[in-house]
Amino acid sequence: MTKDKCFYVGRIVKTHGLKGEVTLRIDNDEFDEIEELNYFLLDVSDNLIPFFVEDIAYHSNKAFVLFQDLRTLEAASQLVGKSAYLPYDLLPERDGNDFYSHEVVDFIVVDEERGELGKVREIIEYPTQSLIQIMNDDKEILIPIHDDIIKDVDREEKKIFIKAPAGLIDMYLDN
Repeated sequence: MTKDKCFYVGRIVKTHGLKGEVTLRIDNDEFDEIEELNYFLLDVSDNLIPFFVEDIAYHSNKAFVLFQDLRTLEAASQLVGKSAYLPYDLLPERDGNDFYSHEVVDFIVVDEERGELGKVREIIEYPTQSLIQIMNDDKEILIPIHDDIIKDVDREEKKIFIKAPAGLIDMYLDN
């Protein structure tokens, strides 16, 4: 499994207790969508290695994980600092205008007034607002992800149809 087929979950920040548990700081909201979790892929020397979960408990943005075959503090300490990933295909499918960040990269964004704006380069996640980053030639356009703006997501045609607030796109393109 390679990182381009996975999403980042978080990082193992420390050991927990004396029986080989680790504390995984969860840095990804998409992780909450997973119902059954049997393993994590840990980045070990730029290779994703599966570590199977024997027990897991959640508290806030942390998971306390006991991996199979790791029963000592010394073994657990070797995992501190490792990044954890999961494959995209573990995420439940979304439909309608609801989408995952990774799903819409390279979709074409079409505005009701201005037409095609360009391709989605990435989704930028801020604590209060997520933005669609679009590249129009060499100009960046940032569109807030909001129900009043996103009108339709056509997965077959790989297009996102929007109705941008008045003046928003002009602010980026009419310079």
